Amino acid sequence: MTRNRARSSYDSYAAPRAATRVCDHPDCVAAGEFRAPKSRSSLNEYWWFCLEHVREYNRAWDYYAGMSTDQIEAEVRQDTTWQRPSWPLGKWATQERFIRDRVVNGFSFEFGQDTGKTKNEEKAHRRHHARTEEEKALAVLELTPPVDFARIKARYRELAKKHHPDANGGDKAAEERLKEINQAYNTLKACYAA
Repeated sequence: MTRNRARSSYDSYAAPRAATRVCDHPDCVAAGEFRAPKSRSSLNEYWWFCLEHVREYNRAWDYYAGMSTDQIEAEVRQDTTWQRPSWPLGKWATQERFIRDRVVNGFSFEFGQDTGKTKNEEKAHRRHHARTEEEKALAVLELTPPVDFARIKARYRELAKKHHPDANGGDKAAEERLKEINQAYNTLKACYAA
């Protein structure tokens, strides 16, 4: 046996319909169903247009109107990172190392050099605190990043002439220094010339 149930209508639960917007174009009474931003500076405020007028508005819309070439270039560059700041890769590691060295060795007002150290002490300090083989090799050649291979080669030739045993009367210290320079140059040649 089936029981007949009273069927209730769900129409009473339906949300009231929102009032239809009128097109914001002057002298148009069609429904404004399509939104368009009011200006570049207020992209979250909209005009409401009918289909015909939103197409007309979009055809005439120029986001970069009134901007110079430099302003457009800056805007495009900001858009590549979604309007958020970015930094070059690797730069922060160098800055962090610099800041840590300043904290450990005392702060000074000269950039990259402690006030109490001479140039030779600074070079020795850099050579002693190098972390990678490349940094050690750069310290031996008395170079600081960023460098290119042409600069490395020129510095190598300069130091090789200066410390060559023939130029120093067969001095053993100069010969050992030349061996260090050769090893450093070979390390950097493998890194930079490849």
